[in-house]
Amino acid sequence: MAHATVIAIAEKLGNAIAAPVLPFSPNNASPEHPGTIGLTPALFAAINEQIAEQMIKNGFKNIVLMGDHGGGQKDLGDVAKKLDEKYSAQGIRVVFCDEVYQKANGDFDKWLEANHYPLSSHAGIPDTSEMLYLGGDKGWVRKDLVATALGDPVRKPGEARDPNAKRINNGITGDARPSTAALGKRIFDMKVDYAVDQIHRLLGKQ
Repeated sequence: MAHATVIAIAEKLGNAIAAPVLPFSPNNASPEHPGTIGLTPALFAAINEQIAEQMIKNGFKNIVLMGDHGGGQKDLGDVAKKLDEKYSAQGIRVVFCDEVYQKANGDFDKWLEANHYPLSSHAGIPDTSEMLYLGGDKGWVRKDLVATALGDPVRKPGEARDPNAKRINNGITGDARPSTAALGKRIFDMKVDYAVDQIHRLLGKQ
């Protein structure tokens, strides 16, 4: 999803090149989620800092950091602030585009709620719908299982898990059954539009 998003953002900006997407983020491997490969926040920040500085050495004058995962958002913001302060006197800007993730997802969740869709988060309606839109014809989603894609209940921030509730533990949080490619296009377009608008504001429309 992140690769498709950043390509669409670059195309809509019209004067940008999409850098390779880093496939890791601050996370921890867990037997409950096989396949997870995470980095420590410090290592994640250091890798992004070095990548940004390599791009600056290659001649780029504007570097936009962004992430499509909850973990690492603060780290990317801190790296952008550090490098912007270091290089701005040379006419080089390093900025953090957070609205592609936080604001876009938050506003889409509000839209889902207002339109009476069930609550979901990880692998729920937003994720599954976007995967259907971007890769439904590429095998990204097991379409035959969407009709039964009910996962563990969504918990509010700080709310403890009910120890008596049986865990489905299929990687889904909430109810992904209403997912559609049309909903996926809506959230994808929101991410792209929010990012382009924020980048223009951060750098000044160029």
